[in-house]
Amino acid sequence: MRSLARWSFTHRRTVVAAWLVALIAVTAIHSAAGSAYKDTFRLQGTDSFDALALLKAAAPKEAGDQDRIVFATKQGKLTDAGTEQRIRTMLARVRTLPHVAAIGRPQTAPGGQIGFVPFNFDTQANKLPTAAIKRVINTAKTAESPTLQVELGGQAIQSANSQGAGGTAPGFLAAAVVLFLVFGSLLSMLLPLITAGVSLGVGIAVIGLLSHGITTPQFSSELSLLIGLGVGVDYALFIVTRHRQGLLRGHSVEEAAVDAVDTAGRAVLFAGMTVCIALLGMFALGVSFLYGVAIAASIVVAFTVVAALTLLPAMLGFFGLKVLRRRERRELEQQALRQSDESPAWGRWARRLQRRPALYAAGATTFMLVLAIPMLNLRLGSSDQGSDPANTTTRKAYDLLAKGFGPGFNGPLMLVAKAPTAQQQANFASALQKVKSTPGVAAVTPPRDVGGGVLTAQAFPSTSPQDEATTKLLRHLRHSVVPRASTGVLIGGQTAIYEDFSRVLASKLPLFIGVVVLLSFLLLTVVFRSLVIPTMAAVMNLLSVAAGFGVVVAVFQWGWGASLIGVDRTGPIEAFVPVLTFAILFGLSMDYEVFLVSRMYEEWRRRRNNEEAVVHGLAATGRTITAAAAIMVLVFGAFVLGGFRVIKLFGVALAAAVLLDAVVVRSILIPGLMLMVGEANWMFPRILDKRIPHLNVEPSEMQPERG
Repeated sequence: MRSLARWSFTHRRTVVAAWLVALIAVTAIHSAAGSAYKDTFRLQGTDSFDALALLKAAAPKEAGDQDRIVFATKQGKLTDAGTEQRIRTMLARVRTLPHVAAIGRPQTAPGGQIGFVPFNFDTQANKLPTAAIKRVINTAKTAESPTLQVELGGQAIQSANSQGAGGTAPGFLAAAVVLFLVFGSLLSMLLPLITAGVSLGVGIAVIGLLSHGITTPQFSSELSLLIGLGVGVDYALFIVTRHRQGLLRGHSVEEAAVDAVDTAGRAVLFAGMTVCIALLGMFALGVSFLYGVAIAASIVVAFTVVAALTLLPAMLGFFGLKVLRRRERRELEQQALRQSDESPAWGRWARRLQRRPALYAAGATTFMLVLAIPMLNLRLGSSDQGSDPANTTTRKAYDLLAKGFGPGFNGPLMLVAKAPTAQQQANFASALQKVKSTPGVAAVTPPRDVGGGVLTAQAFPSTSPQDEATTKLLRHLRHSVVPRASTGVLIGGQTAIYEDFSRVLASKLPLFIGVVVLLSFLLLTVVFRSLVIPTMAAVMNLLSVAAGFGVVVAVFQWGWGASLIGVDRTGPIEAFVPVLTFAILFGLSMDYEVFLVSRMYEEWRRRRNNEEAVVHGLAATGRTITAAAAIMVLVFGAFVLGGFRVIKLFGVALAAAVLLDAVVVRSILIPGLMLMVGEANWMFPRILDKRIPHLNVEPSEMQPERG
């Protein structure tokens, strides 16, 4: 590490130029080639996937996304001559638009003031051009008048709505404020932001190019951008902090930069590795939808690590002593050198914790467990369009349909069967009668032959798509009323697809968690030559994630404080959110673990006294870790500025877990437990020490000779 740091410092012009050339080149190539993001996933073996495949084979256009145009009159009825003609004229124009495959028959609710027309796109929502969807929306809206309201609902329509993650700009601004408060220097504030910005620019462009060869979901770049911003600024923060400490001890600019990379830089390297391991662990789920997300986020994290280890020391060479406050530079001129880089306040806290570690650890554990309790009621599913922001057309369409027909009309179940013979057609009609008489089913449409001997019909639940009763109804229909094995009836549709997706992910979640925890445990074992520390880290990281999701369940399922962040309807937690957030949070928790324990490890190698190592390690890193966490919390808090529920969900989950991990777990629980365990923290079986490779997290001059 020292060689890399020194080379980057002495060849700083070359390093900076190389990064700038890379940034300009990949950005230019990306601008020319564009991106090819696709929200594609397959759930082979599920009813919903097989139903869609059957429709695609028999009638490709019928397998396209089905959406709705919803009408409401403010006076009169939809069947009034003028209103009806206005609607017909608009529908005729919509029918001629690209990607519109078919328009169904208008349906009117009792009272005649609310109605809707179903229509099919020629493919699924994730494959439709956004421009084509927006053209349908704009054309439908031309029928609006002072007395006629027109709204649109459905998966494709929702995908065309702006679903920004709250903007990267607020995240950068928040990070800048925290950095200035920590360093008190404008140039020191800019260093982490420049490093993160350059690495993110390169990383996002590379992701866009890779999307042509790897199936990558639409939200991958935005999610990767926010993750990369958080970790990139944090990694640079740790190195710049260590560099400033070296300068204040009287080291030259070069030696301070080299020492910073050789100490904090090692922690950055191993922390980045743990984040990538956690993200790539999503491959264990076997769900292709998440592969692109894992690769994209890992690429961005990898670039932030490389930039922190090369670009940052190069820029430190250009900035020199200007990374210090003016007062600090005057102290150096007067030879008033710092003898310690420990925070007095954190030193006092560490000594207080040293006196009663069991008491503080027990209190912190109780607090985290209480916060984690709501997670026991975690319900995976998918929120429906009734959870969209109130000003969106999808939310307005949802509310109108629920008012006129019932909430279940927003998420019909599609019954599909291959019935080429008269007997099979009669059996399908009989199955529909059974479904119609099932409690919880509001209505069933007549069977329709779409071609190729394939029949379809729609069943409308009496409850909303995200309601738990709808999930129970779907399972009851599949298992008891029209089981596939005996009737040949497949139940699909958007609601069924989301339920199958949730079930598949939930069944594989334990394996995913086990793989990530095991790989992270092995890495920490190799780094710290300890069995106690990796075990403690794994358990504490799981506790942080559980507490974070406890907060999520309390807010989004129970509604506690939901109105404060603009959420006006409770519902299930999207199935992919626990997977993504677990990977991200586990990796970030390991970041803080590595930064904290690596400094304690340094002190242990120097002092050979566990209590002193823990106390001095916490005193030296506590302030920086909490500052880094503050940046993360504010960056992830920018998610809450996004209008859509799932974006807010990500923001609350990530921000809450990071805050709890830094303030409670790293500042109280981990040091408290390490004080209680004693020197057993650093014990390692000799037989393992000889057999596993050595990855040194301590600085080069402290590494023992291997004999």
